[in-house]
Amino acid sequence: MKKRITSALLASAVILSVAGCGGNTTPASTTAAPAATDAAATEAAATEAAATEAAAADTEAAAPAAADEGDTFNIYAWNEEFKGFFEKYMPGYDASAQTLDGVKVVWTINPSDDGVYQDKLDQALQANASASAADKVDMFLAEADYILKYTDSDYTMDIANLGVNQVDTEYQYTVSAASDSNGKIKGVSFQCCPSALIYRRSIAKDVLGTDDPAEVQAQLDSWDKYEAVAKTAKDKGYYIQSSFADNYRVFSNNADSAWVTGGQLTIPAVVDQWTEQMKSFYDNGYILDTLPGVWDDGKTAEMFATGKTMCFFGPAWYFNFCMGNAQDPDKGCYGDWAICEGPMAHFWGGTWMLAATGTDNGSLVAKVMKAFTEDETVCENLIKNEGQFTNNKTVNEKFANDPDFGNAFLGNQNDTAVFCGMTDNIKFQNNTIYDQLCNEGYQDYIKQYISGAVDKDTALQNFYGYINEKYPAVQTP
Repeated sequence: MKKRITSALLASAVILSVAGCGGNTTPASTTAAPAATDAAATEAAATEAAATEAAAADTEAAAPAAADEGDTFNIYAWNEEFKGFFEKYMPGYDASAQTLDGVKVVWTINPSDDGVYQDKLDQALQANASASAADKVDMFLAEADYILKYTDSDYTMDIANLGVNQVDTEYQYTVSAASDSNGKIKGVSFQCCPSALIYRRSIAKDVLGTDDPAEVQAQLDSWDKYEAVAKTAKDKGYYIQSSFADNYRVFSNNADSAWVTGGQLTIPAVVDQWTEQMKSFYDNGYILDTLPGVWDDGKTAEMFATGKTMCFFGPAWYFNFCMGNAQDPDKGCYGDWAICEGPMAHFWGGTWMLAATGTDNGSLVAKVMKAFTEDETVCENLIKNEGQFTNNKTVNEKFANDPDFGNAFLGNQNDTAVFCGMTDNIKFQNNTIYDQLCNEGYQDYIKQYISGAVDKDTALQNFYGYINEKYPAVQTP
């Protein structure tokens, strides 16, 4: 049964956000946190009277997209990344007039930090039905860690009602992520985000004796090997990774259980595995002893030429949008990088375009969605000019098979070919509306254990207290 978001939005208060490069006004994280959803309110909303739910579903199914009569096309986002792509490549966009097919385009951009984006978006979606034509939200962006909050609600539209259908060139996990519990597709992503192990070539040569991606992968294709290399790197004066949280997503995105099932919080086994690995890495000096976060200066400073860190983790948006220090013309090390899959396949982040219920510019929403997934010229520009890995298999494979195509930042390695080889192993599973706070809160509190400030049980109890505060209806151990 489709859940209604109304009660959850009314109960929204505080969900801390750690959003990523694909998702923040300043490089922070591709994970933005939804406005805090009180679990009790969510569950109450999900169990509303069957007649009310049925009526809402029938209304949505029967109602076509609103008539295209709006003179303002409102798009909500958390940073200017997609806005930049839109203004460069969207067919029919007039940059001088800031119009799309004659309709004024207005961007409302709020930072992800502290849940600001989600809070502002929730308020706008609540008011959309009664908002003036100039103020109606037409389309908004969402990320993997909280997309389910919006897709499984009445505040987003089945894109089939707009004339947008799933196409074979889209990667299946991006479709699954944008589908509600009844299988209706509520949005599309312009990105596919397989995430790689990004390594410094010069350090790899010293530590591993090679910088060749295939040979490096052979020496880092399991966690046992990764941990062995961490020791070798330390012995040679390097760090295997900078931040304790650098490889967290590799583990968490391969979880075989959800954070919350039937109202009960359970820490996934792979997350506990990561915890013990990082405790060992800290104790052995394999990572920075200051324990910087993923976006902290202490970590990103390691991207300069003077850095001593061999491995980072991230998708195409990460090394193209977030590794500015490595690309610094004076202090960076442009070209001294390469990628391989690493110990486990995983994805990180992504940006989905969702259609807001009540839009009066349905045809424009559809046009944008199709342009950034089906228009091969647009997708080719995203790869050639922006370093993206698109959500169009045909276009990606064209570049993957081009022997002359390469990424200068990666020493002319064909990163598109590497990512094409990783997409079949991406999983979008065991996701819940609680993931953002569980993932971010867990890292924040378990850091105390990793550093030795408290024992593990104390760190876990602190984490459970945090979850009790944010989600009172969720039972903790």
